[in-house]
Amino acid sequence: MEIVKVLQLMLQILLFVMREFVCSSAGVVDHHLVGCLELDREALLDFKSGLEDPDNQLISWKGNNCCQWWGISCDNRTGAVIAIDLHDYHSIYGWNLHGNIRPSLMKLKSLRHLDLSFGSFDDIPIPEFVGSLKNLQYLKISGSFSGLIPPSIGNLSSLRYLAFESSSLVVHNLEWATGLVSLKYIGFNVVNLSMVGLDWIRILSRLPSLTELHMISCGLSGTLPSHTFLNFTSLAVLDLSRSLINSKIPDSLVNVSSLVDLDMSENWLYGRIPLGLAELPSLKFISLFRNDNLTASCSQFFRGKWEKIQVLSLSQNKLHGKLPSSIGNMTFLSDLDLSFNHVEGGIPSTIGKLCNLTSFDVSSNNLDGTLPEFVEGTQNCLSSLKVLDLSNNRLVGRLPEWLGQLKSIVTLSLEENSIYGPIPSQLWSLQTLVHLKLRLNNLNGTLPNSLGLLSELSTLDIFSNHLTGLITDTHFQKSVNLTYLDLSFNSFTLNFSSNWNPPFQLEYLQMGSCHFGTSFPSWLKSQKNLLSLDFSNASISGSIPPWFWNISNQISSLNFSSNNLEGQLPSRLILGDKSDVDFSSNLFEGPLPSMIPSINILDLSNNKFFGPIPEGMMSSDLWYLFLSGNQINGEIPDSVIDYSMTSFIVIDLSNNGLTGSLPSGIGNCSYLRALDLKKNNLSGKIPESLGQLELLEILHLGDNKLSGEIPHTFRNLSSIETMDLGNNRLTGKIPQWIGEGFESLRILNLKSNSFFGELPSSLSNLSSLQVLDLTGNQLSGSIPSSFGDFKAMTQVQSQIKNYDADLGLSGRYYKDTLVVSMKGQVLTFTKTLSLVVSMDLSGNNLSGQLPVEITKLLGLVVLNLSRNHISGPIPESISKLKQLSSLDLSSNKLSGPIPQSLSELSFLGHLNLSNNNFSGMIPYTGHTTTFEEPSFAGNPGLCGPPLDVKCPGGDNDSKNVTSSDDVSSESFIDNWFYLSVGLGFAAGLLVPFLIMAIRKSWSDAYFGIVDKVEERISFFVYKIAIYNRSRGGTRRSRR
Repeated sequence: MEIVKVLQLMLQILLFVMREFVCSSAGVVDHHLVGCLELDREALLDFKSGLEDPDNQLISWKGNNCCQWWGISCDNRTGAVIAIDLHDYHSIYGWNLHGNIRPSLMKLKSLRHLDLSFGSFDDIPIPEFVGSLKNLQYLKISGSFSGLIPPSIGNLSSLRYLAFESSSLVVHNLEWATGLVSLKYIGFNVVNLSMVGLDWIRILSRLPSLTELHMISCGLSGTLPSHTFLNFTSLAVLDLSRSLINSKIPDSLVNVSSLVDLDMSENWLYGRIPLGLAELPSLKFISLFRNDNLTASCSQFFRGKWEKIQVLSLSQNKLHGKLPSSIGNMTFLSDLDLSFNHVEGGIPSTIGKLCNLTSFDVSSNNLDGTLPEFVEGTQNCLSSLKVLDLSNNRLVGRLPEWLGQLKSIVTLSLEENSIYGPIPSQLWSLQTLVHLKLRLNNLNGTLPNSLGLLSELSTLDIFSNHLTGLITDTHFQKSVNLTYLDLSFNSFTLNFSSNWNPPFQLEYLQMGSCHFGTSFPSWLKSQKNLLSLDFSNASISGSIPPWFWNISNQISSLNFSSNNLEGQLPSRLILGDKSDVDFSSNLFEGPLPSMIPSINILDLSNNKFFGPIPEGMMSSDLWYLFLSGNQINGEIPDSVIDYSMTSFIVIDLSNNGLTGSLPSGIGNCSYLRALDLKKNNLSGKIPESLGQLELLEILHLGDNKLSGEIPHTFRNLSSIETMDLGNNRLTGKIPQWIGEGFESLRILNLKSNSFFGELPSSLSNLSSLQVLDLTGNQLSGSIPSSFGDFKAMTQVQSQIKNYDADLGLSGRYYKDTLVVSMKGQVLTFTKTLSLVVSMDLSGNNLSGQLPVEITKLLGLVVLNLSRNHISGPIPESISKLKQLSSLDLSSNKLSGPIPQSLSELSFLGHLNLSNNNFSGMIPYTGHTTTFEEPSFAGNPGLCGPPLDVKCPGGDNDSKNVTSSDDVSSESFIDNWFYLSVGLGFAAGLLVPFLIMAIRKSWSDAYFGIVDKVEERISFFVYKIAIYNRSRGGTRRSRR
């Protein structure tokens, strides 16, 4: 019986323990065993009455037992409500509850857990009575609460967890927080703490149990004192990310030995990252990315202990130096991000020891070494690595075979380096590989067939390498998940079978500059999900098949440019929303499409389209329109540029047969940056409304039949960089105001019009002007001396700059082009336009002297003052214009001698001084000897070579005029001289190297022979020179 009684007692104890365990080790109730207190139930119903619940989220709040209601927890012994947590864990938007928080919550005397992050409370303040819930241990408030956080919350001395998250909440000071003596976790995420200043450090350091401090994006600013963290002795998690802290990282941080997680990312931190962080024994996570100015020497930083470090996120800073081999000692490391720093050298082979590594990102640095041929550590140690990103560096060498051992790799990105050699066939074994990015390298060889075995592969990007060979069906035999394929800018030949049905459904297909053969690829018909398609420069001919327009309705980027496609486009282009379409440089003909709905960029340039621009062609979504180089005629319809079409950024209708006047509605295109209507037959006056285009940078109206004066409203074109009005019928004086306000004007072309009057001296105020072309007008007066003050022309332009209207959506550009008369011919500049510095005032009625101030324009490449009435001498200081490539002063009234210094212009490729009144002997020395007779013809007073006219005077003649015999003998000497130099150069480089490389005694003998040969050649040349001089003296004495 005693045994039975003992067993019964033990069973009762066991049942009691099990009940306690199941019900709540933390006071959470089993709803089926205990009913809630009636007072608590009534308080909850009153609380519910203040809420609006349109989605019936609180439908379970009925019946007598409130412990069974959703989000309510009760004490398992007393039935008192201890927790209200209505947070929706399954929706990122939270509950749709809103309304007011009623004070009936104060009746819940046992409430320990309150989560008010579940609804939208219409920016109501946090109720003051929350500070009266004295038993609260957990309080979370987020969402749409606003206003001042009530200081009464500081009365909650039992609170262990306190979190606020609302950008509408404000704290003026934190003194109230000193009463939270039990607090372990505090968070002020996106709360406005800008008024607190640095006082938070002093106050929060008094909380003895604080282990987690989260102050994300809360407006903290200022400089953190070096002693900031001395009293945070229990801190394990510190998150001060996304604030405005402009400071060094306090050295005291290295004394917080309890620190596990440190996040100070996205601030304005600067200075050296404390090396002592590596010695913190518990530190696992560091995030300091996007501070921009934090520095560290990699060789020092990675030599620390780093006993437990798992994550190092240091991107977008200024870390520098090489990665040391000691990085292999960080055996717990799982995630390393050093992207966008200044890391140099190569990748150490010791990364093979990092067996826990899952992500290794050193992209966008200055790595200039090679990938290690082998990696250290045990075999398959890197089998956990999922991301390897070394893109945008200067890595060289070959792809190593160990890449094939990365059995868990998901992303392999080595794009934008200088890696060469073949793609390893071992990559086929990477069966988890999803993204393979090798674009913009120097890879050569063929594309391995084995890549077609990678069934998980989604991205294959090998754009712009030197790969060759055939691409066939087998390259994609198992590529069922492939969605992004870029083979463009290689030398592939596509050879798919005629009945090939691809296993993939691509979204992005880029095959520019691949060789398709002649016909349009029929396999494309199977691709129903295309968003981007590039078949540019692919040797495709014939017409686009009708079935293509059935799969094009989702395509947002379509490029068929630079092929031999012909036929007509459909009258209505059906493509994806806000698409980019490029059909340029083909053989399309017929009328333009009558409707192009929802297209942002349309390029139909350089085809054979004819007829007028359809009235209803344009849409309000069109930003960039290129129709140049066709046979389009008729007038520009007003409907093309009405008030609903004001989104244009670039309009290029150049090189067509358009007639009529310019639509005044162009002035409504307030976003327009480039307008190119050159080389048409447009007539009438330039609309004054063009002056409304304050963002306009490039204006080409040249080669038309426009008349009238330059509109005075043009003075409002404050952003203009190129103004081309040349080859029209414009008249009037060049306005003085052109020299005022155009700070960015680089090119001013008014040539071949009927402008008259004097040159405005104010033009020299155009500080950015590089090209001034006023040729072929009726300008008179003298050249102002201020024309030597063009600031941009005084500077040598040595860097190619892009002065183009950027098509940011597609990576293409509207390229500004200019025709310049240079070196006696007409040249077109596009890519190197920024290097052209030119002044052309030719073909006018200018008079007076050539101002010496012109020679201050040290950057001038072209100077053309021909066909005027300029008189006086050429300034001796013309030699300062070292960049001159073309100088034309012909057909003027210039006089005096040609300056001797002209021969110093070594870049001069074209010189024309003909038809002037120059006199004296031509300084035919140095670089001047490269010019022939036509450069100096028509100057009766000139003599000497290259003219046949001999200069008078014996002494002068004997010194400067050389007889034909002298020239012949000197030519003989010159030939010997150049022959000896050439032979000596070759022998001097090759023979000594070979001899000295074999034996020193041979080297001594060789240099002895060289000395003798040199001595004999010198003596021979000397004898010939003496003989030649004696003959010359005899001839002169006979005269």
